[in-house]
Amino acid sequence: MRTGIYLSAHAVLALLLSHAAWPREAVSPAAGEVPAALKRDTARCSSLADVEACYNAIRRNPNDPALLVGLGDALVRAQRLQDAIRNYRRAAVLAPGMSGLADKISAAEQKLAARQAPAKPLVGGSGSAATAKRYSNAAPEAQSH
Repeated sequence: MRTGIYLSAHAVLALLLSHAAWPREAVSPAAGEVPAALKRDTARCSSLADVEACYNAIRRNPNDPALLVGLGDALVRAQRLQDAIRNYRRAAVLAPGMSGLADKISAAEQKLAARQAPAKPLVGGSGSAATAKRYSNAAPEAQSH
């Protein structure tokens, strides 16, 4: 009785091992599906600035500098400037002579710097330091408790 259990356990183990060693090409999608999906996602990335389509296309073709630039453009439109700069720089490493890429990097960096610059305080004109708004959790000086 016990030998039957051991034999069936060995049979199951052998079946699992043979399945793990089976070539993956038999399970992969049809040959035309991946290029069609890549073509569709590339078109959506470049023409519609669809960030998700750009990511899908880059998963299939990670070393394509044109896709990285398309993703950078889509990220700029989505106001994700740091991510855009990172993808532009990666494209620059892959294709150092790509025209217009340095301009895109500097434009995105300028937008990012302008966004991160602190607001200038009011000087003269409509208000003074005494009438300026206070953004603090401290109690106003004139208020008594």
